Parts: sequence; C-alpha cells; structure tokens
Amino acid sequence: MLLAACGSETSGEFTTEDGQNAEYTIDEESGETSMTVKGPDGIATLRSGAQVPVSLPDGFSLYPGAKVVTNTIVKQADGQGTMVVFETDAEPETVVTHFREQAKAAGFEIELEMNTNGTMMIGGERKADGATLSVTASPGGEGGATTGQLIIGSKKGG
Repeated sequence: MLLAACGSETSGEFTTEDGQNAEYTIDEESGETSMTVKGPDGIATLRSGAQVPVSLPDGFSLYPGAKVVTNTIVKQADGQGTMVVFETDAEPETVVTHFREQAKAAGFEIELEMNTNGTMMIGGERKADGATLSVTASPGGEGGATTGQLIIGSKKGG
C-alpha cells in the first residue's frame, strides 16, 4: 500500500486504490508511524518504528543482544504480521540457527533454505494453523554488524 502525502504532514486521511478509507499519524519525536484502514473486511492497523515494542509469538525471542532498527506490526481481522529488522554482532549463520531452532520447536516446517554471498535465509510454515515465518541475515552493514529480518504471520482461527 502506498502512501502519498506531503513530507511535512504528521497526520492525515486518504483513500486507498480500492476505495478504503485510511488514516495515518507520524510521531515526530520517535518517528513511529501508525495507520488504520477501514474496509469491507474490517479494520486493519499498522504500527512501525524503532521504539514499537517487540511482541513475538510464544516460543520466539529476538536474537540475544540484538538492536531493533524497526519493528512493524500489522493487525487485520484475519490475523497479524510482525516484521522486525535488527542488527547484531553475531554471524548470519548463528542468527539463522537461533531462529531455526525456535521455529522447529514451535511446530514450523522449514521449507526454504538459501545462502547467497553470505546472506542466509530460511522460510517455513506451521501446517496446523497456516502461520508463516521468514528469517534473513546479511553480513556487513554499517560497522560490520549483521542485519537481520524476522517476519512472522499468523491467521486467526488458523
């Protein structure tokens, strides 16, 4: 979903391409963005920013000592999605292993594994309820830190 607004605006309303009404706010102090979209399937909300509290599903924890760059939470009538971007001094393989172990313990089947030029990625699904998971860890970045991204999506009533 694209948001077209004047760069100086910190709140407003707009209509999406498919005619849904939406509102957004940007906290100038924290940089947090919030958005609410009202449509025929109910209300969807989004919160995104470095200071948005990280709340992962049972059995998951952020990599120890990781610094959150941004956390985005999307809630819809049919489920929720979380995307956390973080930095850590750990190697990409160590980060991916951390989340692979948590995913397997939480009932996810790892269906995708990839290593491209040191960037590692895994993806999977929990068949019981259709929840999905994706983890990417890339070496380098600013100051040599590994950049990681964790995405978990869950469906209500699965």
